[in-house]
Amino acid sequence: MLQLLLFILLIFCFLLGMFWLKSGLYNMAGERMRDLISRWTDAPWKGFVIGIAVTAILQSSSAVMVLTIGFVSAGILTFRQSIGIILGTNIGTTLTLEIISMDIGFLSLPLVICSVFLLILPYRNTRPLALSLLGLSLIFVCMRGFEELAAPLAGQDFTHALMESSNSSAFFSVLLGVILTGLIQSSTVITGIAMSFADAGIINIFAGIAIMLGANIGTCVTSYIAGIGSGRTTKMTVYAHIWLNVFGVLAFFPFIEELGRLVAAAAQSPELQLAHASLVFNVICSIIVLPFSGLFAKMIEHLHGKG
Repeated sequence: MLQLLLFILLIFCFLLGMFWLKSGLYNMAGERMRDLISRWTDAPWKGFVIGIAVTAILQSSSAVMVLTIGFVSAGILTFRQSIGIILGTNIGTTLTLEIISMDIGFLSLPLVICSVFLLILPYRNTRPLALSLLGLSLIFVCMRGFEELAAPLAGQDFTHALMESSNSSAFFSVLLGVILTGLIQSSTVITGIAMSFADAGIINIFAGIAIMLGANIGTCVTSYIAGIGSGRTTKMTVYAHIWLNVFGVLAFFPFIEELGRLVAAAAQSPELQLAHASLVFNVICSIIVLPFSGLFAKMIEHLHGKG
């Protein structure tokens, strides 16, 4: 019971770290990012590049999606302009996983010291950077905590049953990723937890990949909530995000084992393998859809453009 409470506490701390990291980065570059999105998305490939860049900087695909939905709702962007951004956000968000998969947890204390030093400086423009560094250090600490708690938690009957089901059923793992991400509202947290469990040997890389795929669908809950009560054009943007992730997962689902073997050959650490799998999945899905963004937009307009 104590391990479960600690695990839940770590999830909240991870979310807090992500919030600090995003808030700091947003305050440093938020106005520039909004100007960038609104001005340079007149072609799908431009929106694609902007989506990657902004998401990589703000460290949150959900934040960029909510921002994009807001622009579409305000008439600053058209529905078709949003397609490229959506494709880009799916790639940009993988940078977070690549960072936390690196064995640089030893930097947590230096990052805290740097952030405290920046906070006590009499300059307001250093505070967003301090907040970002503090958030990043908290994320590293939580990832370490997830790894330490993975084995004790796996010994619990309920958790053990979940892990066994994950290792034996890819469909169950995908569903687990969808549900947990929908509840926690962060695909990065859920994939990060899966990375820790895989690194501890509790789940195999194939189960980790399936959970990651489910997390990509679960993250659509945020954009769906953001679109509630909006107009037709805004809702089409939301549905485009949902369909892109659902189609991608359906396309990759039969090839989970092949993807697992590919990333296993590319890296030894299960954490790195899962981070690479997320990168491969999102890059391939986005690159394939980008040349056909016009046709995809027509499909969404046909399915959801009425009423």
